[in-house]
Amino acid sequence: MITEHVLVHITAGQESAFEESLTRAFAIITAAPGCHGAQARKQHEDPNVYLLLIQWDSVGAHMAFRESEAFENWRKLTWSFYDQPAQVSHFYQPFLTQQ
Repeated sequence: MITEHVLVHITAGQESAFEESLTRAFAIITAAPGCHGAQARKQHEDPNVYLLLIQWDSVGAHMAFRESEAFENWRKLTWSFYDQPAQVSHFYQPFLTQQ
């Protein structure tokens, strides 16, 4: 399992519209083969910054989604809100957890 980490900066004043659109976009991505869920977090220090965490079977599953028509629909719902290109990276499952 891989976690896709997406850091996005949203145009100021567009936070509510982005969040509404992201709800529809998450329905698209979570229906993709190999996707096991997604979550969005809003940054405390800057309300225009969001962290999207998406669970995939593999990087390959994510890349297959990026080649699909569903990705184009995701893109139409989200990218117009971005103030700058998203920063995307992939992380392995935790190797150390402590509470």
